[in-house]
Amino acid sequence: MTDHILIERPEAAPGVQVIRFNRADKKNAITRAMYEAMTAALKAGDADEGVRATVFLGSEGCFSAGNDLTDFMAVAMGGVMAREAVDFLYALATHSKPLVSGVDGLAIGIGTTIQLHCDLTYASDRTQFRTPFVDLALVPEAASSLLAPRVMGHQRAFALLAAGDVFSASSAKEAGLIYAVVEPGAVERETLAAASRLAAKPPKALAIARNLVRGDRSDVLARIDEELGHFSAQLKSPEARAAFEAFMTRR
Repeated sequence: MTDHILIERPEAAPGVQVIRFNRADKKNAITRAMYEAMTAALKAGDADEGVRATVFLGSEGCFSAGNDLTDFMAVAMGGVMAREAVDFLYALATHSKPLVSGVDGLAIGIGTTIQLHCDLTYASDRTQFRTPFVDLALVPEAASSLLAPRVMGHQRAFALLAAGDVFSASSAKEAGLIYAVVEPGAVERETLAAASRLAAKPPKALAIARNLVRGDRSDVLARIDEELGHFSAQLKSPEARAAFEAFMTRR
C-alpha cells in the first residue's frame, strides 16, 4: 500500500469512509499504488456493513491532477493500460454505497471523470475541471463517454471530453456534473456533512433508491471495456508516443 492515499473513518462522521489523496507535492497525481489502495478501500467498504457512505477528498487547492504521467508512461509505452487503474474503474462503477466527493482546485482527467460516478459532489468556487485525453492522443475513460452525455448533453460532454475545455465550478454545476459550489474552506465540512446525512438513513431503502436512480450498470461496465480497447490501441500509436514525448519535454 501507499501513504499517498489515506483511508479514514472520522469519529465526527459515523458510518463514513474517507478516501483522501495525500500527495499534494505532486498535485495528487495518481500512481499505480494509489489506484490499488483506492480499489482496496472501495472493496472493503462494500464488504463492511459499518460503512454506509464513501467520500473522496483531495488536498487544499488540488483534488487530483489525474494520472501520474511518469508512472503512467512506463506502462503506456508497452501499449497497455495499468491493471491497477482498470481495477479501480471497475470498483468505482460497482461500489454499492453512496459516493460523495469534495473537490477543491484542480480536477484533471480521472479527477474529473470520477465525479460522474459520485452521487453528490461539492466543489469550491476555485475548482477547475478538465480532461486532456485527446491532447495526449488518448480517449475518454471511466465510462465518461457514456455518462457525460447523459448528464451534460452532447455538446457540453464533447467540450469536456474531446475539445478538452476547462469547466469552472459554476459551469460544472450548471451542466449537472457536480451538485453544489461552496467556499474553499467549506468543501470538506459540507462533503462530510452530506455523507453523514446519507449514512444516517435506513441503509436498505437508501440502497434501493440509489440503484433505481443509477439504473443498470451493465452498460457502464461495457463502455469501460470499450473505452479501454480504444485506449490501449491509442497507447501503441505514433501520435500518442509523440504527444507524451512532447509533454515530458515541456515539463
